[in-house]
Amino acid sequence: PPPPPPPPPEVVQCSPGPYIVFFEWDKSDITPQAASLLDNAISQYQNCGNTQVMLAGHADKSGSPKYNVGLSQRRADAVKVYFTAHSVPDGVISTAAFGDTRPRIETARGVRELENRRVEISYGPGSGN
Repeated sequence: PPPPPPPPPEVVQCSPGPYIVFFEWDKSDITPQAASLLDNAISQYQNCGNTQVMLAGHADKSGSPKYNVGLSQRRADAVKVYFTAHSVPDGVISTAAFGDTRPRIETARGVRELENRRVEISYGPGSGN
């Protein structure tokens, strides 16, 4: 009998995200928990071809607005370093720092809120807009 036809190729979907990693208060270092999420996001990235990566850094409202822009930039930069260390090309990654202007959870000024201390990672042309 003829051999069975080969199975159809598996279609790998690109999941554009956003993937969200959280940060400790006033810190921009990647926690072990964030690292495992980033590893997952990077393996998903492989399914997207060499598409654009947008990293949007955010902060909670516990610092001054000006300070928070710098802190959210450091967070986005920390994720960028992690990505480039895991073979995502530097040239496809762009970062943005939103400070405390786009909270996930609305709080009063001065409130520490974990959900707002984050970097959102999204893939694809026009991602992050």
